[in-house]
Amino acid sequence: MTAVAVSTDRAGDLILALAAMPAGHPSRARARDEAIEAWLPLARHLANRYSGRGEPVDDLNQVAVMGLIKAIDRFDPDRGIEFAGFAIPTIVGELKRHFRDRTWSIRVPRRLQELRLAITGANSALSHTLGRSPTVADIAAHLEISEEDVLEGLEGARAYNSTSLSTPANEDGSTTLGDTLGGEDDGFELAELRVALGPALARLDEREQKIISLRFYGNLTQSEIADQVGISQMHVSRLLTKALAKLRKQMDAS
Repeated sequence: MTAVAVSTDRAGDLILALAAMPAGHPSRARARDEAIEAWLPLARHLANRYSGRGEPVDDLNQVAVMGLIKAIDRFDPDRGIEFAGFAIPTIVGELKRHFRDRTWSIRVPRRLQELRLAITGANSALSHTLGRSPTVADIAAHLEISEEDVLEGLEGARAYNSTSLSTPANEDGSTTLGDTLGGEDDGFELAELRVALGPALARLDEREQKIISLRFYGNLTQSEIADQVGISQMHVSRLLTKALAKLRKQMDAS
């Protein structure tokens, strides 16, 4: 995975070396540029997750890089957090702020507003008659416009549409706009969560780490963990509760 692939020893070493340099060090500017270059794949990966929402990919990449630079300049290894665990929320925060600001500052052209309304109506009518969600080609044929026009209408207005997700998407009201939205890729979220959890897990003792790993990565029951570790199920339960409390505290502190 791209987000994890950048977490190489070299990329991590560049960050640590930069953090160790005093502000006036003659090599600091070059070291900073090298660190930015090494972590660009992470910024681009996060920017791509927000593509297709009405903003040009180049703009999203630029915002993500700004977030990356902010993370590099503010990173403090003495806090005990790996750089990836600090950079990901910083970059995502910049991307979300970008969308929040753009949503309220851009006026959608009337042509796109009318096109969006036509597409919404076509989507509702076709969903009813076809018994399924219509494709771009279905909507284009229904409205007698090109598929490119349909895509433009969807792309150009989607990021600035404040319609409630509870708005009915079909005639009988059985489906809302929220029901038609795709979900986040859990694989990306899980990978990023594991990166962020790394430093917190490292602060647990060896037995706590093993129990957490068996429970949440090995999907074992408390009884099965007890058999492997050689303690009672009740003791496993107490250790799990204690370890999870430590993790929450570490994550909140970060």
